[in-house]
Amino acid sequence: MTLATLTAGFIALWMLFSRESGATAGCDSVLEGYQCQPELSHAWGQYSPYFKVPSEISSDVPSHCHVAFAQVLSRHGARDPTMSKTLAYSQVIGKIKSKVRIFQGDFAFLANYSYTLGADQLTDFGKRELVNSGRAFFNRYEDLAKNTLPFVRASGQPRVIDSAQEFNKGFHREKTAGGTQDDEYPYSVTVISEADGSNNTLDHGLCTAFETSNISSTAQATYASVFTPSITARLNANLPNASLTLTDTILIMDLCPFETVVSSSSNLSPFCALFTRAEWKQYDYYQTLGKYYGYGAGNPLGPTQGVGFVNELVARLTGKPVVDHTSVNRTLDTNPNTFPLGRSLYADFGHDNDMTAVFAALGLYNSTLPLSTTHTMTVEEMHGYSAAWTVPFAARAYFEKLQCDGEEEEMVRVLVNERVLPLESCGGDTLGRCMLGRFVESLGFAQAGGYWNQCFEESGERGDVEVA
Repeated sequence: MTLATLTAGFIALWMLFSRESGATAGCDSVLEGYQCQPELSHAWGQYSPYFKVPSEISSDVPSHCHVAFAQVLSRHGARDPTMSKTLAYSQVIGKIKSKVRIFQGDFAFLANYSYTLGADQLTDFGKRELVNSGRAFFNRYEDLAKNTLPFVRASGQPRVIDSAQEFNKGFHREKTAGGTQDDEYPYSVTVISEADGSNNTLDHGLCTAFETSNISSTAQATYASVFTPSITARLNANLPNASLTLTDTILIMDLCPFETVVSSSSNLSPFCALFTRAEWKQYDYYQTLGKYYGYGAGNPLGPTQGVGFVNELVARLTGKPVVDHTSVNRTLDTNPNTFPLGRSLYADFGHDNDMTAVFAALGLYNSTLPLSTTHTMTVEEMHGYSAAWTVPFAARAYFEKLQCDGEEEEMVRVLVNERVLPLESCGGDTLGRCMLGRFVESLGFAQAGGYWNQCFEESGERGDVEVA
């Protein structure tokens, strides 16, 4: 046997291992996601990197079923902070550096630290998250994917479009891993504009009363006054003369995930060590309050922002035209080139806020009781609802249509970051499945347009709604 033959054989075995195990450098992998110090990194709210969420129901496709249809709804990958946040982070670091003369212990790194983060763009880490997502999607639905391509849409932000393209790279990588030719690559992406006034089911903005709501900021401010004072006191004791506020404390906590996802190493940012595991759980809950009372069931108009996408999902599941009078872009959705029906694979890319609204419109977390703003609730008490578990960077929700032995009607399952949801609203069975007809029937809120009629009432301000 020649050296060339041995080398070729080794490479083939390595590729097989890599594909089957999802192996990736460091502690981030295709199948498991980010597993670096999970007791911390899985408690960063929507700023957590993607990770596989624990599931009481096996995420494997049931042995007597096969997938006939799969839709992924994905958040973009890890990014730099938004422009307003990057300015705020720069200011708080500037304040510390100008007032503090000695940095000791866990704070010693600040002596040589400079704030250099950009704004809004996908990081290299975020790109890798989406490549991994495309690989995972192909491997999970290989029986469909080896013979077809997903129809891909993206909301019009550059980081979202870039995420869709990175997903396509990962999908293509797996599709051609066995030597299969793929002349259609690069795959096309249908982009939905985010310009003011544009109808877009992957980005909110049209509902006037909702856009002026301040429920989430009120809820978060109430809880911040509960959990941050002791942390702020400790920071000020270690950073004499900094005079940090409660708001500054949260900004400094934010820097832990953002500095981590711009690093090329598997090490967490030194900002992370400034806070305890218990404090990170409180931080995760703080961020969860923002989603729940901003775009979820805690906001009377939150679920309505997800109605348009739900009605598109119904159309794809049933093969019938979209029926919607809310955020659907009818120019695109009535054109079979930009909204084709009858496909077996679909992939849509958007933002965490809009995914939160979609989950609420679907009723996926109806068992979650109203979230308290005066004490921390655990993810178990919230029945699996937390910002980190639902909408981390590169979050992925799978909607599957199954054909199962012994069942005349097709069935539906929903997985959010590999956690199979019980689908209680349509009578889900022990495998998390509902009959397609019952699943569609359970979406009456969305099919009726939610509370879209309240979006443009002059008295539609929702900021004074009491929260628990």
